[in-house]
Amino acid sequence: MYDKLCHHTDAWDLAEDLAHGNEAIVVIDTRSHKQYLAGHIPGAVSLPHREMGPERLAVLSTERLYVTYCDGIGCNASTKGAWRLASYGLQVKEMLGGLDFWLRDGHPIATGEQPGSMLCANTDGCGC
Repeated sequence: MYDKLCHHTDAWDLAEDLAHGNEAIVVIDTRSHKQYLAGHIPGAVSLPHREMGPERLAVLSTERLYVTYCDGIGCNASTKGAWRLASYGLQVKEMLGGLDFWLRDGHPIATGEQPGSMLCANTDGCGC
């Protein structure tokens, strides 16, 4: 049980952390950038799991906690992204239920680009 809590979070806990200004958390949308633009967790950055190569991950701080998410059930982009981040020695949690559970819990989404939100170059494809 403890191991699962170390590697997962849910929409409610993430929303609470963000509402309380936990600046150690970086929320990563692991879907395609096109999907990110259509709707994402406010403050999240776009870093599709397929673009998580050494050059992208080398610039990330080991002092932060990265929370990955994707569409939710049936999408494994957040799992793949979390695995890649962890393989580079970064602290990471996967948000269970993804954007689907975020919306079900009544949390808002943002659309379009946000300053500093793009950590990727490729804007094509699904990303899942």
